[in-house]
Amino acid sequence: MAGQPDSTRIVVGHIAGVYGVRGWLKVMSETDPPEGILGYSPWLLGADATAWTVNEGKRHGKGIVVSLRGCDDRDRAAALVGQDIAVVRDQLPPASHDEFYWVDLEGLAVETTEGVALGSIDHLFATGANDVIVVKGDRERLLPFVWGDVVKDVDFEQRRMLVDWDPSF
Repeated sequence: MAGQPDSTRIVVGHIAGVYGVRGWLKVMSETDPPEGILGYSPWLLGADATAWTVNEGKRHGKGIVVSLRGCDDRDRAAALVGQDIAVVRDQLPPASHDEFYWVDLEGLAVETTEGVALGSIDHLFATGANDVIVVKGDRERLLPFVWGDVVKDVDFEQRRMLVDWDPSF
């Protein structure tokens, strides 16, 4: 319903390990840039979405280390290892006109410019060259997310993505 808050949980990283003896955690971030994950609080951890407040954090090597309120020893930190870090959809800043959050694309119908239905977007993933759209229909297809060349239009009102793609691929 329009105007209602969106409480959809979006995974933005995961707890990769413990750091030190004072409850700090190693975090693998899925945000761009990686330290962008520190701007979101509270974090919702685990299947029960327990809310944790970020005290402080910083870049460390290829990851992030963070201190969460109430997590002040290594044992408490170890209990959080492996859990996904999620935020509520409404915590994300609005996307600009020509940008999309992957979560907003998932579930859209995918149709070629010739009107052939290919299926719907199951998920997306990043590669070194470009993002890839996983479309599930009569079979699974991997389409490069190349705006203008492959992806021609995204229509959220009609819940459809229009692509220039050969259905036999």
